[in-house]
Amino acid sequence: MGLDIRLPLGLMFLITGGLMTGYGLFTRGSEIYTKSEGININLYWGLVMLVFGLIMYLLGRTPRIGKLPPHNPEPVPPLPRRTVGH
Repeated sequence: MGLDIRLPLGLMFLITGGLMTGYGLFTRGSEIYTKSEGININLYWGLVMLVFGLIMYLLGRTPRIGKLPPHNPEPVPPLPRRTVGH
């Protein structure tokens, strides 16, 4: 299977982080941040999610180091049957 979990995870965080960052940029200086002591939490966590998503996406796109090629072992012949008591 060629699907790496880091690709969809990275895309999900990229999209969500982009939305949160955009919302944080458009609402800078708004009074909705008075409860959080003036900290634009949407902007900061959106940037964190963007960076995390970018890292996951890039790691998912890079080829795996040390990945072994497919191995087809030769079939092992069955062992001879032993009888008990003789």
